[in-house]
Amino acid sequence: MKSPSLTGTRFNKLSLWVLSILRIAIGWHFLYEGIVKLTSSGWTSAGYLLESRWMFAGLFHWIAAHPGVLQAVDVVNIWGLILIGLGLMLGVLTRYATIGGIALLALYYIASPPFISSTGAFLEGHYIWIDKNLIELIALVVLLIIPTGYFIGLDGLLKAIRLRAHKPIPDSVPLKETAGGPGSDHDQRYGRRDVLKHLATLPVFGAFTYAAIRKQKWESFEERLLQANTTQPDAISGATMKSFSFSSLKDLKGTLPTGKIGDLEISRMIAGGNLMGGWAHSRDLIYVRKLVKAYHHDQKVFETFKIAEACGINTILTNPQLSRVINKYWRTQGGDIKFISDCGHLMDPYKGIELSIEGGAHACYVQGGIADRFVPDGRVDELGECVEIIRKHGIPGGIGAHKLETIKACVEAGIKPDFWVKTIHHVDYWSAKPEEEFDNIWCTDPEETMAYMESLEEPWIGFKILAAGAIHPDVGFPYAFKAGADFICVGMYDFQIVEDVNLALEVLNDESLKTGRQRPWRA
Repeated sequence: MKSPSLTGTRFNKLSLWVLSILRIAIGWHFLYEGIVKLTSSGWTSAGYLLESRWMFAGLFHWIAAHPGVLQAVDVVNIWGLILIGLGLMLGVLTRYATIGGIALLALYYIASPPFISSTGAFLEGHYIWIDKNLIELIALVVLLIIPTGYFIGLDGLLKAIRLRAHKPIPDSVPLKETAGGPGSDHDQRYGRRDVLKHLATLPVFGAFTYAAIRKQKWESFEERLLQANTTQPDAISGATMKSFSFSSLKDLKGTLPTGKIGDLEISRMIAGGNLMGGWAHSRDLIYVRKLVKAYHHDQKVFETFKIAEACGINTILTNPQLSRVINKYWRTQGGDIKFISDCGHLMDPYKGIELSIEGGAHACYVQGGIADRFVPDGRVDELGECVEIIRKHGIPGGIGAHKLETIKACVEAGIKPDFWVKTIHHVDYWSAKPEEEFDNIWCTDPEETMAYMESLEEPWIGFKILAAGAIHPDVGFPYAFKAGADFICVGMYDFQIVEDVNLALEVLNDESLKTGRQRPWRA
């Protein structure tokens, strides 16, 4: 049985209307995504690129790590979405817009294939092999085969105008037109009704414009209302969106330099894990520990690691309890961040070392709180034993301390770890009270610490350099590096990383560091 022609039945005309509506809807989606990205301050594709774990992942990660290239990709992405959306919605240059949409969706699919989410759960819109990107891509392939821009859209109108311009035809003479445009097999009069049909996309574009303007006005109203209900917001505690801003990867000024502890190459600034694990020295703010743990669910930790790695922070220093999420990050996200463990486990460093090695630690040290208790208890030799146990596993072993007396006791006992982890910060902040019962000061003798550490040849990781949030990084970073620290360990939220890396780069490149630092670089 011979199949009917493309426009020879009522069913096929209805099909063309439906396909045209599908094209317009996809165009709406593309255009909206482009407009949102264009008007969103600080938007970047870096996070999406860093999620890539399939084909071309290395290329996508390289793009995210190079601000200039990333900015160019973002511009192409934004304007590609906008132009493709306009082409599909208005039916103008429809074939090119369709091909562009297919290419863009294919890149989206390759960058983030919907096999299974990193958390082990299926994400909304991800159905094992099928996701929204693939569904829209298949729909655009259908629209590429059936060019509906000539049925409803400016392509058909422009083609008719061109034909009439080359061969004027009286209104009484029928003009041949189908979904393929004027000049095909189906005869029908081309008059006012046909013009209106091709212009039907313009009201849709008008509706889109109206909705976008209304949405912008409503969001502006909400912001003004929020500001009106906020009295005198300051840069720290202001509740308005304008008072809270942070840097994105597009603002990154470079990649952190590295140094070595043994054969382990680590970045000059190390991410601290206290915030992720909930070990927040929040003084008398009793809710903070639960708050930071709630914020740092697994996916947020993954995002934080990815941003850190993109900025050149290649190491996290934390407790072995976080080895679960670190291993999950390595396994499901393909990350390379290195793990230095403090071996803290119920004041038992031996068990802490065992857990850390099982957790894949690249280096271990005896936690400062443990070492500070072992020394006055006459257990200094055990600290040396711990270092040797760590070394037997083929990784660097170190000793941590809050108290300078702990470091001195280890040196006097002849213990030579591969590195020291010692607190360093000034005490000129209002909440600094050296009494034992207060959890607000961790280096009571910074000047003496600088003088003593200068004579030690082992690398020094400075920690608590911001006194658990009491000292601004603008002050804490240069203070720690000038004090002689070879590396600084800093607890950071994801939205602080770029700003902190830029500051660390500024400090490390400052000429004053060369003259202000007395201790030679040991790593």
